[in-house]
This record gives sequence, structure tokens and C-alpha cells, in this order.
Amino acid sequence: MRLVYIVTRADSVGGASIHVRDLARAMRERGHAASVLVGGRGPVTDQFESAGVPFQALQFLRRDVSPPEDFMAILELAGALKRLKPDLVSTHTAKAGFLGAAACRLLSIPVIHTPHGWPTAERMRSRKSLFYGRAEKLAARWRSRIVCVCEYEKRIALEQGLAPQGKLVVVHNGVRDIAEELRARPERSPVRICSVARFQAPKDHETLLRALALLRGQNWKLDLAGDGPDEEKMRRLAADLGMGGRTSFHGYLADPAGLLAQCQVFALASNSEAFPRSILEALRAGLPVAAADVGGVGEAVRSGANGLLVEKASPEKFAAALGRLLADAELRRTMGAEGRARFEDRFRLETMVERTAAVYATVQNRTARAERPT
Repeated sequence: MRLVYIVTRADSVGGASIHVRDLARAMRERGHAASVLVGGRGPVTDQFESAGVPFQALQFLRRDVSPPEDFMAILELAGALKRLKPDLVSTHTAKAGFLGAAACRLLSIPVIHTPHGWPTAERMRSRKSLFYGRAEKLAARWRSRIVCVCEYEKRIALEQGLAPQGKLVVVHNGVRDIAEELRARPERSPVRICSVARFQAPKDHETLLRALALLRGQNWKLDLAGDGPDEEKMRRLAADLGMGGRTSFHGYLADPAGLLAQCQVFALASNSEAFPRSILEALRAGLPVAAADVGGVGEAVRSGANGLLVEKASPEKFAAALGRLLADAELRRTMGAEGRARFEDRFRLETMVERTAAVYATVQNRTARAERPT
């Protein structure tokens, strides 16, 4: 099968671009001809190159809305697809999803879309949300399937009428396993708390830092991996809260497995999520998770079993959850073991690839039947 993936941004590595990288590489390993169309060049295309995934950098495919450039992007996409002659196109995130669907409609190519979080009012101002909602409803008519990365994403689509139920399918994100020596030892002390997240909304590092400021009397260190426009602001906040010496900023890590292996607790404060990859990496390492109960997080973290879920934007409640984990080494150990078991059962990359391949096959077979002469 000839597969083409479309993703908008090359300048910032995130869950969607890593998802595309892993899927394209896995499909190539299965013998499919998979490549990527992406807006520009940057850290994302560096990752595609390292993974051996062919890509084409496009000039007009960009994140911001600009009708003249977006029209040119549709033509550019259509031209690239005409040359590549894919059997199936897989689009990722809102902008690539709409423009890619329009280009595929021009060429009568079946297209599958993965939102990685719907552009709803939870994520942006209501005027933008209304605009994107209408765009999603239009694009849904052109799509053969919409692959939601969690049940929460599917539920939002149905509640807001973004797509009909018959086009929606859930395939949870998955991540590659790690060597046994990269498994964490959560029962150890002193406790290192790790968070892997971009310093930009909807991530909420301020709540995490203020929560830990309430736990100054306990023995912990904080490791923050990620980059983004709010990093300097969070450095200043950590210093202002008197936690500069206990907080390490590691910058962006292409693979955080080594850092996670040295920690005892994983924390994710956020105001909005789809189904964060970072939590799956924490479960894979065998770490207990303290996280805001937003989006599909609860589909990975069973509160009281492999972690603790708390109300978003509440430093006090986040501090209570972290304090409980800091005080109980046996609880950290048992929750970490449960998290590792949950990863093995549900969130391996192989599971995601197998289920995604089944969706591709369904769409391809349906297209072949539709094209077969009667």
C-alpha cells in the first residue's frame, strides 16, 4: 500500500509529529511505501530523517490561518499527492486535516484523519472554536474514517456534531517498549519528580511549581524536560518560589527514557489534553503518575491504581496528590508496577500499529469495492 501522512508543523516536535514518525516507520517496516508531507523543515524533519522516513517539505502548509496561503497549500498538496499516487492519505491535526482533506477530494483519494485533540472551546477562544468547528464538520464529509486517539476525543466529536458515529474509530496511542535497564525504581528515596511537557499552553507548569512550593518541607527534586515560549517565565517562577536549587530544566529531550528511569514520580499539570504520550512513557517506565484529570488522561491513569488524578489548575489538590506519593514508598512501587502492566496490556506501539493497519485495510477494501465495475 502507498501511504502518505500529512502533518502541519516542522518547527516544533510534539505528540502528533512523533505519532506520525512512529506510524510511518512501522508501516515501512511492514513493507508499505510510507512517506510524509510536512510544512517546512526543522526538528520534526530531523526526526523523520533519523527514523528513515522519507518526507517532502512544503512551502505553504503552515499553522496560522491565511486564506491566500491556505489556497496555495491545497494546490501544493494536490500536486505532491498527484506525483506520489497514494492509495490512502492520513492527515494529523486540524490545519493539515482540513487542507489535506480538500486536496484529497480534488483527486478522489481516500483520506483518514487523526485530530490529536479537537479545536474546541476548551482549547481556544470561542470565535476560533466556532470557525474550526464548522471547518471540521465540512471536512468530515470528505473523510473515510476519523481515528480518535482516545474515547474522550470520540465523545467530544459526537457531542459537538463534528462527525457521524459511523466514521469515528478509537485507536489509543502507543509507544515503543524500552530495555529493562531503563525501568524506574519508584520506591527509592529521595524522590525525583519528573514532568515531560512543552512550556506552552495548555500545559500548566505554574500549577505544578506552586503545588511543590506547598511541599517545601519534604525531600524532593524536580526534573522538567521540554522547551517552549514559557520556559524562561517558569525558571523565574521557580526561583521566586525558592525552588531554583531543587528544579532542573533539561530542555527538549528527543528520548526522555533515560531521565524517567532516574525518577520516582511522574507529574503532568495541564488544562487540556487529548491523550498525552508523555504519560504512556511514564507508565512504560513503571512510574506512578500524578496528573490533571483532563481529556483522555483517565483512560491511561486509573486514579488510586496506577496514579492519582486531580482537578486541573488546583495547586492545593496537586500538592495533596504529590504529598501522598512522596510519603509512601510502597504506594509508589505498587502504582508503578500497575502502570507498567497497563502499558504492556494496552499501550504498546505494536498494538496501535496493528489496530491502525486494520483501519487502513477497511478503508482500502471499501474503496476497492466502490471502484469495482458492476
